[in-house]
Amino acid sequence: MKNILRILLLIPILFACRNNGEVTKIFTVDDEVKIAQAVELVLLAPSNKVTNIVWTQTAGEPVVFLAYTSKVIAFTPNTAGTYSFNVSFTQEDGSRESLSHSISVTNEQGEISARLGHAALEGSKVSLRASLTSKLLSDSLVWQQTAGPEVNFTAENTQGDYAVFFNAPEVTRDTVVEFTVSSGSYSDKVAVLVENAEPVSTSDNTAYTERLARVFPFVASSSYADVLVDCVYSNKINFARTCAFNTLPLIAHDTTTPTVDDIMDRVIVSHYWMGERFREFLENYDPYNDFKNLLRANTAIVISYDIRPSYYWVVSGAIHLDANYFWLTPDERDTINQAPDYRASFGGDLNFAMPWRYVKNNNYTTTFISENDRVTRQPSDVLYSLTSLMYHELAHANDIFPSTSWSALNRDQTILSAAQQIADNSGFKSDQLNNTLPLLGEEMYALAQVRFQGVDASNTQNAYQPNDIKTFFSGEAAPQFYNYSSIREDYAMLFDGFMMKTRFDISRDVAITNAPKIANENYIVNWGQRGRIGDEKIKPRVLYAVSHILPEVSDIENLVNNLPSPIMMNAGESWANNLNISPINKEQSGLQNVSAQPKDRRFVQYEFYEKPSPLK
Repeated sequence: MKNILRILLLIPILFACRNNGEVTKIFTVDDEVKIAQAVELVLLAPSNKVTNIVWTQTAGEPVVFLAYTSKVIAFTPNTAGTYSFNVSFTQEDGSRESLSHSISVTNEQGEISARLGHAALEGSKVSLRASLTSKLLSDSLVWQQTAGPEVNFTAENTQGDYAVFFNAPEVTRDTVVEFTVSSGSYSDKVAVLVENAEPVSTSDNTAYTERLARVFPFVASSSYADVLVDCVYSNKINFARTCAFNTLPLIAHDTTTPTVDDIMDRVIVSHYWMGERFREFLENYDPYNDFKNLLRANTAIVISYDIRPSYYWVVSGAIHLDANYFWLTPDERDTINQAPDYRASFGGDLNFAMPWRYVKNNNYTTTFISENDRVTRQPSDVLYSLTSLMYHELAHANDIFPSTSWSALNRDQTILSAAQQIADNSGFKSDQLNNTLPLLGEEMYALAQVRFQGVDASNTQNAYQPNDIKTFFSGEAAPQFYNYSSIREDYAMLFDGFMMKTRFDISRDVAITNAPKIANENYIVNWGQRGRIGDEKIKPRVLYAVSHILPEVSDIENLVNNLPSPIMMNAGESWANNLNISPINKEQSGLQNVSAQPKDRRFVQYEFYEKPSPLK
C-alpha cells in the first residue's frame, strides 16, 4: 500500500531557546491517550545541537521509559490521569536548559497501540509494531505514513502486518516522521525522530556500509571508554585503519583471569538496560567461568537494538549480540528492532528441511514468547538459547585468537593485521581441523550455501527429496546441517554442542524432514537423531575443537569419550511427536530446566551467523 502523506503543522508547546528563528520544544502526536496506548515525547531541536539530555517524570503513576538520555522517550501508561515530564539538556553555547510537558490519559482502554516511538539516525533500520486486543484481527491492520519525508516500507503491502520495517530517510536536520496504524474504527499514532548524520561511506574499505545505531560504553569510567565505540562499532571503521592492540587490546592482554567488572569495562550498548542484563548473566549464569574465560579472546562486547543476527567479527575482535536474548520486560522488548532474519527465505524451493532444537528431559529448553504477548519473562526462559549462542560466537573468537597466541601478539599491530598474520603463518585452528579431519559431503556443502548463504539452488538440488539428504548426511561426521556453512561454523558448532551437553546435559536434535509449503502442514521425520555429537565418527573432531577453544575444561578426553550414543528418532512421525524419545532423567543437573509449547516453536532454522571476513 502506498504511503499516505499529509502536511503536519507543528504548534510550539514550550520554548527553550531560538536558533535561526526556530524553537526547541517538546513535541508529541498525542496530548491525550487511552490506557495501554504507547505515547512518545520528542525533544525537537531542528537548528540547535543539544547534548547531555536527561528525562525525568515529575507527576503521575510511574511509567517506564528506557531511553532517558535520548531525544525521544516512549512509554505505556496503565492508569488514567495526568502525567508530567521534564527534560534538561545542554545547548550549543554551553547553557543548561529544561522543558516540561504533560499528557492526559483517559479512562478508556486502548484497543490498538503503535510502538515504539524513538530517535534514529538517518539511514538507520527502524521497526514499528502494533499491539491489539483480542477483539481486533491482525488481517484488518493498515499502516500509513502521515507526515515527514517519505519512507519505503520493506514490504510492499502494509495491510495485515503487525510490524513494518524501513530505513530512516535522509534529512538535513532533525525531522519528525509520523505513522498511523488502524483496524476498523480504532487507530493509534506513533512518531520517529530522524536525526541528521554524516553520510555513510560506501567505499570498498568501509567496514560498515549500513548505518549503525548510536551506542555508548556501558561503564563511562572505563579506561577504554574513549576508544571503544570508534574501534568497534562505528561507521568510521576502515579495513585499512582498524585499531591496534595498543589502543584496544584483547581482554587477555590485561588479565587472563578477568572478573565481571573487567569484562563490563569492554561493553558497548545502545540502551543501558542491555548492559545490566549482560552483567546479570555473567554474575548468575556462568557457574564454570566458561564465558569469562572465552571472552578473553575479545576486545569488546556490543549489544545493540539493531544487531540481528549476532556475530563475532575479526575486524574489531569483538562479539556482537542481538538484544533479543536479553529483554525481560515488554518495555525492554519494545526498544529492539524486530526485523526478521534476512535469511528466512533462503532455499525456499528446496524439498527438504533439517530442523534442530535443544532439549532436556524430553522438553524444549527455551520458552518462546510471541511478539504479540506483552508479558514479562524470566531469565531462565531464554537462558539456554543465550548460553548456546555465547558458546558458539566465542568459539569464533578463540579460533582467531587462541590462548596459545595471546603472548606472541604484537601490540603495535592492528587487530585485523594480527589475524591475517596468523592465517598466513599457520592458519586458524578451524583450518587445521579441516586439514586433518575434514567433512567430505560435497552435496551437503553445496546445499548449505543455498540454505544459509542465499546461493540459487540448481534444478538437481530442488529435486532432492528427504531420502536423498539422508544418504548424503547420515554417514557424515557433522552433527548439524549448519556445520557445512563454512569451515569456521563447523568448528564452532562442534564446540557449542559439546559444551551444552557436558555442562547442562542438554542435547541437540537434528532431523531430515519434508518441506511443507502450506500453513499447518506437519514436518514428517524421514531420519533424525538426538545427541548426534556422541557419534563415534564425530567425537575426534569434537575433541580437537574443545581442547583448542577452551583448554580449561578439565578431563576433556574422558568427557568426549563418554558422550552417549545418539538416540534415533521415529521415522514417519512428526517433528513435534519426536520430542519424547529419551528416558526421563529426574535428577536436574546444572541450570534450571524450562519448557515451551511445541506448537509455539517447531524448530530452529537460523540461530548463528558468520559475518563475511575481509581476510585474504
